[in-house]
Amino acid sequence: MSEDTLFPPGRLAIAQSRCAQAGLDALLVTPGPDLRYLTGYEATPLERLTCLVLPREADPVLVVPELEAPAARAAPVGGWPVEVRTWQETEDPYTLVASLVPADAGRVGLDDRMWAAKAMGLRHAMPGVAQELAGPVLHPMRMHKTPAEIAELARAAEAIDRVHAQMSQWLRPGRTERQVGHDIAEAILAQGHVRVDFVIVGSGPNGASPHHELSDRVIAPGDPVVVDIGGTTLGGYASDCTRTYVAGAGAPAEFRALYRVLLQAQRAACELAGPGVTAEQVDAAARSVITQAGYGAFFVHRTGHGIGLETHEEPYIVAGSHRVLAPGMAFSVEPGIYLPGRYGARIEDILVVTGTGAERLNVRPRELAVLEA
Repeated sequence: MSEDTLFPPGRLAIAQSRCAQAGLDALLVTPGPDLRYLTGYEATPLERLTCLVLPREADPVLVVPELEAPAARAAPVGGWPVEVRTWQETEDPYTLVASLVPADAGRVGLDDRMWAAKAMGLRHAMPGVAQELAGPVLHPMRMHKTPAEIAELARAAEAIDRVHAQMSQWLRPGRTERQVGHDIAEAILAQGHVRVDFVIVGSGPNGASPHHELSDRVIAPGDPVVVDIGGTTLGGYASDCTRTYVAGAGAPAEFRALYRVLLQAQRAACELAGPGVTAEQVDAAARSVITQAGYGAFFVHRTGHGIGLETHEEPYIVAGSHRVLAPGMAFSVEPGIYLPGRYGARIEDILVVTGTGAERLNVRPRELAVLEA
């Protein structure tokens, strides 16, 4: 399989082989990250059925509504040996898909993001065929990034780093979180993303909510502010980076002490990450530092998540995960400490496992940034 393109056609054959190894007779993949991974086609999720039929042995077929055919053929899959089969508005696409599945099929894998209505429609069309998740087949493939994918993730990381580098222009006392978030969203697009995925600006006590939404709270002098932002590149790969700032001078001494613990925890996890280490060991490296400092009860989420065509995907860096990290895996390391009603802090970088360790794709300073008014 060529590794110099984001969406190499060889993936289809690998997926077919893994499908057979899993005892599945076909994979049925509708619009979402799995379809884009396999074909390069970013199909619009509609009530009309678009579905890649990937039998364990026969040639793959992409079933699309007639009005979506030009877009499908313009995608990489349009130049591959994959038949694009269309259906008209008065036809039943589920019957068409069923006719393309091996006649003796007993088990098929459905992509994990398939709408319930689509899954039920396929069940009705193939009542004797058991439906299972395709994730166990496709997610191990997606976890191991190719050099082209890593390069795209690096471009995404560089773009989001450029947004953080401009934070002093927007984040200052007297402005609301919403005003700051609006400026950040514009910059995410200006710096090389085609979509804004999320903007978290948690000031003061709002920083104690890890997934805080933007609000009209006015940022006060000395407020700690958690800024977690991300977007998607033209190639479809995501960025995700968190830094914690102080709006003007005067952050409480207690907060500065808390932040020093957090910085040590993030550093410990990043330094441990590498081939042969398990996901839960990386989580424990960060969590133990925070726990020993007395903040264990205030670190309320996993240490990280995989990233690629989705902001959150496998591998998950969490206690209980015995997954062994391997070269090409990409994930966040983002410990946080959140004191309800007071403030919070988080530091997040995207890492890629190499042959000898792990490389941080985000390079912005991690020390507490005081943005003078």
